[in-house]
Amino acid sequence: MKKAALIYDFDKTLCTKDMQEYSLIPALGYDNPGEFWNEVTELTIRNHMDSISSYLYVLQHKFAEQNNPLRKDMFFSLGKEIVLYPGVDTWFKRINEYGRKAGFLIEHYIISSGMKEIIEAVPIADEFTRIYACRYFYENGIAVWPAQIVNYTTKTQYIFRINKQVLDENDDKDLNEYVDPKKRPLPFSRMVYIADGITDIPCMRLVKEYGGKSIAVYNRESAKAEKTARKLIDDGRANYMAAADYSEGSDMEVLMKKIIDHMKADARLEELEGQYR
Repeated sequence: MKKAALIYDFDKTLCTKDMQEYSLIPALGYDNPGEFWNEVTELTIRNHMDSISSYLYVLQHKFAEQNNPLRKDMFFSLGKEIVLYPGVDTWFKRINEYGRKAGFLIEHYIISSGMKEIIEAVPIADEFTRIYACRYFYENGIAVWPAQIVNYTTKTQYIFRINKQVLDENDDKDLNEYVDPKKRPLPFSRMVYIADGITDIPCMRLVKEYGGKSIAVYNRESAKAEKTARKLIDDGRANYMAAADYSEGSDMEVLMKKIIDHMKADARLEELEGQYR
């Protein structure tokens, strides 16, 4: 059975806001999470830092200042407080079954600048073949250094890992080995990238330009979010936009099923073309 990949950002794509804002940032005493992010931005600009490494530093430093070191088990407990968009909990079963009937093994992936440890504690974590996200290196359970930094440009390497099925982050040799695009196990044409914002543009555009589909999702209660999704369409970054509602019969489900139908038709045409060679 041929594979197809659905690749998701996480924050504001599958859940309603940045994962750190549910309880992690409030635990530091911030009533308004925007104040925390403003400090991250200020540090980033002042020191010419990568914004994600800056955020990881500020988070760790703030907890240390309170004599409450950032611990791995803190992240696991926070994951249980994530609020998912409607229908996400049953989305994977429904889409997997529809894909199977169309002749595809659907694999789901996360590529996020959020915290891997938090995502791994969310009830849907087992649905993903791989979760690529930021994480710390720990000594005795305490975070001491960023082990993995995933920013808006480094996200693209994971698209190629999925494309070549070189999923181990430490395997750079096989990742950089030349493989004829026609012989790669999971072609871009059977990828769908689903995300919400400007930081996802490199991945959205990469998948779209190589023959896959990109979907800009938005919170239907936010005019700003819908405007951002519309701009991604107008600028040619995404193929489609849909409200972040994954419920049965939703626009998102209808769209995804049409994309799978398109993949099925393409696969049959490829098989027919192969008969003449």
